[in-house]
Amino acid sequence: MHILFISPRQCWPAVSGAKLREYHLCKALGAGARVHYLFYTDPLRAAPTTTELPFCEAVTPVPPIRPYSKGHLLRGVTGPTPVSVLNYTTPDMEAAIRKIAGVGAFDLVHLDSIHLAAYEPLLRNLQPKARIVYDWHNIESDLLKQYASHGSGRARRFYSGLTARKMAALERRILHSAFGHIVCSLRERNELIELTPKARIEVIENGVDATRFSATPRPSASRNRLLFVGLMNNHANMAAVIWFTKRIWPGLREKFPQLRFTIVGTDPAPEVRALASEPGVEVTGTVPEVTPYYEEAMAAVVPLLAGSGTRLKILEAMAAGVPAVSTPIGAEGLDIAEGENILIVPGDVPGSQEKWVAAIEKLVPQDELWVKLAAAGRALVESRYGWDVIGKNVFEVYSRWVKTG
Repeated sequence: MHILFISPRQCWPAVSGAKLREYHLCKALGAGARVHYLFYTDPLRAAPTTTELPFCEAVTPVPPIRPYSKGHLLRGVTGPTPVSVLNYTTPDMEAAIRKIAGVGAFDLVHLDSIHLAAYEPLLRNLQPKARIVYDWHNIESDLLKQYASHGSGRARRFYSGLTARKMAALERRILHSAFGHIVCSLRERNELIELTPKARIEVIENGVDATRFSATPRPSASRNRLLFVGLMNNHANMAAVIWFTKRIWPGLREKFPQLRFTIVGTDPAPEVRALASEPGVEVTGTVPEVTPYYEEAMAAVVPLLAGSGTRLKILEAMAAGVPAVSTPIGAEGLDIAEGENILIVPGDVPGSQEKWVAAIEKLVPQDELWVKLAAAGRALVESRYGWDVIGKNVFEVYSRWVKTG
């Protein structure tokens, strides 16, 4: 296969869930196919080359997108195209696609976000025989609807609701127009199939590199952190840690004064940095390696109140041998069993603080339950969620689709 892999971000260094998924899927495809990786660069980081991405035959960087302009925001209100799609539609990317897709034949074009949907007509024109496939990291209209319901500020909620409706219309269009789609969970596949029963949709779950961590989870007296790991300018992550710090942490801090709540993640927004002023709360920002934090973690907390897809943060905690405590939304899409390999507690409902305290209290002694959850979580990711397993699945799906008449 010859694959053109187009991304709205650069996947290296792989410091967020979306980048990890992109990096490992691209790596898996590159092991058995010729992959040309085309991407928007990160203005704060050096662009990767085939040195960092040796599984790619070629790597083409495109200048980064700019912050939302007034023109884009206005067109997002008055026109049919969602503002996020407008922002990822640039002359530089169009020129790069024309140059690459205009001179060589590709069997498949992988669009690593529906935010790149504006390029689909151009790609169909330049590569009429190529299978055009979208990777849905999330159902974006769902995320926007959630923000419209819970976001701060009336104007932002209105704009998010308007954009959600336009995004939903776009999603319906590309379900009809593209050859195929991959999603992160069965729930998302079922939701999209209900919209477009004839669409080709395969579940390619998120994964984890378990080899980064020790294979034998062990209790330790040094484990005194409750750990949250995630990209910290992401709205769902921001809302989660703010809610946890303000609503749940005071009760935990009072009962377990030896514990710290540590928020690890790239690009913390000012609202997240401000949480470091709360007693016992630490906001690290970008760290060179997350492994030392897991080695000191008594539990990984995933107090998400919104979002879709599947949570790499839970899989990573399981790979590290750290029990995970999550809301139902936080654990959505994973093949998990409450009380067997994870603890599930409510989100923002009456009595949630007491239930969170009770769940953490079960783990503080690091006795039989702690060891059971840690070992079972590790076993689950090794058997089901290793990137080698996930990568094999996506390669097989794309191979089959390319052979489909």
